Amino acid sequence: MCEKNQQPESVVIRSFRRFTKRYFPQKVATSDFMPAADEAQPGYLDSLSVDIQFLIMTFLSPMDICQLGATSQYWRAMVRDPLLWRYFLLRDMPHWSSVDYLSMPNLELLDAPLVCEDESLDDREEGEEKGKELKFDYMSEYLKGCPSCRQQWLPSRPAYELVTSFLQYLVPSSEPRYAMFGPGMEQLDVSLVRRLMHAPDLLPVSGTPNRQINGIGSGISYMFNNQHKFNILTLYSTNRAERERARLEQQSISNKLFVLERTEDSGCHVYSPAPQVQQVCQVVDGFIYVANAEPGKGVEKSEVGHIRAVLNCVEDATAKPLLVLSCISREQAGDISGARCRTPCVYVAKRLGLPQLSNRWMVQDTVAESLSGLLDGIAWLFRCSGVKL
Repeated sequence: MCEKNQQPESVVIRSFRRFTKRYFPQKVATSDFMPAADEAQPGYLDSLSVDIQFLIMTFLSPMDICQLGATSQYWRAMVRDPLLWRYFLLRDMPHWSSVDYLSMPNLELLDAPLVCEDESLDDREEGEEKGKELKFDYMSEYLKGCPSCRQQWLPSRPAYELVTSFLQYLVPSSEPRYAMFGPGMEQLDVSLVRRLMHAPDLLPVSGTPNRQINGIGSGISYMFNNQHKFNILTLYSTNRAERERARLEQQSISNKLFVLERTEDSGCHVYSPAPQVQQVCQVVDGFIYVANAEPGKGVEKSEVGHIRAVLNCVEDATAKPLLVLSCISREQAGDISGARCRTPCVYVAKRLGLPQLSNRWMVQDTVAESLSGLLDGIAWLFRCSGVKL
């Protein structure tokens, strides 16, 4: 039977025990005792009980575990256990600071029942050609999504690209422009926009606007790394007085940026941008959506419709990247149970329907008070816009 109601740790350990007893019975016989510290041998780790082996693996990085699997036939089979990587996904995914269109894990794998123990054993069996793929490849899902692993797969830049970047640096380039909108700009206790305007150590302000767009939004130019100038055009749902009143009273307000066109049979709302918003979308190079990632907040049915309305109103919208700042007001320590005081970025991506978009997108954890994570998101936007950093 599949293990459905047990803790992930106990399921992994039980799978290890069954596997070792079935294919490496000699290790079971030698793991009943604990060698003294001065008797440590090259096979010392192999002689430990599977409980201790699993505990040791929980302290290793993903790359260390993969290297451990290259040491012997036994460890190669052990680290391929899908239940092990399912455990790592459940444990680590809520703590990932970013996720994008290339690294988004398939969350349906975690909603499915645990892999049956017998199936897990057969998948790891050595010396036989099984002729079939794993039903759920948790290992691949983890390695493609973990931020530390993603850096390992980034291609190195050839020498000719370095020369090209130097030549492009000598030629003045146009200033990229990005439209920023979303409930996280208005609902948080700490205003992200105000912090941006008063953070000269992170993003110095290099220019201020001469006019606003129908009193709803305005644009400000910033300097990234003291050499790349870019413009953020902020689009608010309504004027400042109405936004502040709604925030204090914890009430929703009528969003003047979008017009409700219809409601589909599935319950999804279909919006169209206001005329002034359509003009902005035509001239910007990308979009920044500020989502409210504070627990229990920011869950609005209109979010998906607003994002799709903005992306669908421009020609060749797929060429314009979407950066989602998963924002909270200030960094807070987790409670006694270890829970995080923010919605994990992978669940923000799912909530906003980003995996269904054809655009390039990224969700980056951000703190409004300290602006942590913001520069990583801006750097990603630059790369997608063709700016050589």
